[in-house]
Amino acid sequence: MSDPTRPATWFQRYLLPGFAFKAVVIGGGYATGRELAEFFLPSGPWGGVASMLLAMALWSVVCMATFVFAHSARAYDYRSFFRQLLGPLWGLFEFAYLALLIVLLAVFGAASGAIGAAMFGWPALVGSLCLMVGIATFVSFGNEAVERLFKWVSFFLYGIYALFVLLALSRFGDRIAANFALPHNGEGWALNGLTYAGYNIIGAVVILPIARHFRGRRDALAAGLIAGPLAMLPALLFFVCMIAYYPQIAGEALPSDFLLQRLQLPLLHGVFQLMIFSALLESGTGAVHAINERVAMVWRARRGGALPKRARLAIAAALLIGSIFLADRFGLVALIAQGYRGLSYLLLAVYVVPLLTWGLWLLWSGRLRPPPATPPLAHSTGGRP
Repeated sequence: MSDPTRPATWFQRYLLPGFAFKAVVIGGGYATGRELAEFFLPSGPWGGVASMLLAMALWSVVCMATFVFAHSARAYDYRSFFRQLLGPLWGLFEFAYLALLIVLLAVFGAASGAIGAAMFGWPALVGSLCLMVGIATFVSFGNEAVERLFKWVSFFLYGIYALFVLLALSRFGDRIAANFALPHNGEGWALNGLTYAGYNIIGAVVILPIARHFRGRRDALAAGLIAGPLAMLPALLFFVCMIAYYPQIAGEALPSDFLLQRLQLPLLHGVFQLMIFSALLESGTGAVHAINERVAMVWRARRGGALPKRARLAIAAALLIGSIFLADRFGLVALIAQGYRGLSYLLLAVYVVPLLTWGLWLLWSGRLRPPPATPPLAHSTGGRP
């Protein structure tokens, strides 16, 4: 059992927030390259790179502001954060987040089902259940288990991407160089970067429990600055590999499979699928864990103790079953997906705009008044008091 009063390590203060942010935003679309093809390839090779760098910069800016605000307000869950930022309107964020969560978890479940079917010939339901069990297991043990997942999956993911890039460059590096040398107008790169950043910036709020490790504003600023590059680096490397088969790869449902088939390395193909499942696991875990921490804060305030493991497990199970099964059965996924951009714009309106205006003014003016503090590390250890 770890000591909750032990000082945070350098890794927890500076790198863990970026790993956690990457864990939430990566999902299946990022990991397979489908999102990269959708948002960045239309602007061409160099336009796509510029678009990704813009999105990365926006992520860093918003993460820095979010982490500093959370640290100053002692807001280590999204409910506390938005009660400070939006006052009585804080429920607007929760509505938008829960609606988005239904879509995300349903998509993650479908993607994991497809992986199980492709690798082992399982029925799609079995792969979805494996993901559900994995997410529920990690979130039931609280922050420490979730942070370990972010850490070790990140090492695994970066390692697989590095190996993939090296092999891709060795096999079709000449095609990559040739396509980057061709003239392209880069049309729409700024709008594409803004749109992609807006879709995913929610990750900065989802990982707020990690803000409890910061010792001061300098830690929060540094961690936020690093978070953008840590989250975007795998995507940027993968995008460079995709340029080898530009523009035809833009029409592929799974660009990762398209490239892996041309590498003709079955073992790497299987390991890459495992990496995608790991990415789905950490993304789903991060999203559900944010709900658990929101409930844990209220539980602690009203009952004076930590949220029990069985309660964390029950909340996770309810969310996962409701999202992966009921949403698909009753058509909620399709219904909400039609308004996905609207939900993203709503999140920008109730989070990013207020944070970068009213939130920064509160910080600058010194008017941000956090509630009376309880030890920030003690409430987040799962079932332990």
